[in-house]
Amino acid sequence: MEKIIVKADQRPESGKGSARSLRREGLLPAIVYSDGNSTPVKMNLKEMTKLIYSGVGEHSLITIQLNGEGGKTSDHPVLIKDFQRDPVSEDILHVDFMQVPLDKLISVSVALEIAIKPIGIKMGGIMQRRLREIEVECLPTQIPEKIEVDASSIQIGQSYHVSDLSEMEGVRIVSDPSEVILTVTAPVIEEAPAEEEAEAAAEPELVKGKGKEEEEGKEEK
Repeated sequence: MEKIIVKADQRPESGKGSARSLRREGLLPAIVYSDGNSTPVKMNLKEMTKLIYSGVGEHSLITIQLNGEGGKTSDHPVLIKDFQRDPVSEDILHVDFMQVPLDKLISVSVALEIAIKPIGIKMGGIMQRRLREIEVECLPTQIPEKIEVDASSIQIGQSYHVSDLSEMEGVRIVSDPSEVILTVTAPVIEEAPAEEEAEAAAEPELVKGKGKEEEEGKEEK
């Protein structure tokens, strides 16, 4: 996976007023947490927004190149711990980063992607997604960008479970093996209600001209 690098600067300012000012300048206020310490930083708002909404950065290892006092630059391997966004515009308002040691195992969520769809779909079945990400344990440098699912053998009435996923080197799946990722169900066939069928059968059959012929027969007699 390509290394993700985000440049940032330390910020001495804090508070809502300062955060609003930064966003007006196209900068994003953020905090880097590490071993009980917190460092307020600021970074490019558009760059970070694009990274988060691309789906790549939210669960991936990010290297923050932090410009500190005296022009010194230091690298900080981090994961996105949390972020806030505007409910109307969906603009990113603030991000919390958690610095992680590169030599220790961590648990992280990884997105599932259906690489090959079930054969049951070609037979008229309907695929229902039950799980869109799973929890894995690995080193920060081995976090998968995504996990591909080959569900080609799944027919109508069958399910694909976490236990069906292929093993990955250096990655241990933590999620419950019995959890269902997807299932293929038979299509629903709509049938006419029994009441409507009964009413249709009870209606008398009309014979055109029968009444007129009977009247003419009576007149001849």
